[in-house]
Amino acid sequence: MEIPSEEELKARLTPEEYAVLRQGATEAPFSGEFVHTDATGTFNCKVCGNPLFTSDKKFDSGTGWPSFDDAIPGSVEMKTDASHGMSRTEVVCAKCGSHLGHVFDDGPKSTTGKRYCINSVCLDLQEK
Repeated sequence: MEIPSEEELKARLTPEEYAVLRQGATEAPFSGEFVHTDATGTFNCKVCGNPLFTSDKKFDSGTGWPSFDDAIPGSVEMKTDASHGMSRTEVVCAKCGSHLGHVFDDGPKSTTGKRYCINSVCLDLQEK
């Protein structure tokens, strides 16, 4: 899928989706459609279709956002985020640069120890 222009994205995405994906906003906790889903499949970037996370890496963190302990190799990039007086690691789509969420080191110790805290509005689920 070709990466759409900003004008095309503004027309295609809801105001909330655009604010999160292209302006780095965050959806309200427990508001996203994928917080509690247990469907099997691949979670793709809503902007460009890039496969990002698989359902077998999803876990219930209790935080109010879909959480994954690992991303598909090469699918995401990390950036330093010093906004809001915090120091965090932002997760963006490696293909189109869209904001997805943040990654923290408080995930399951039995796996990677990572918690990719991802906004539902950034994702499309391709069910298997």
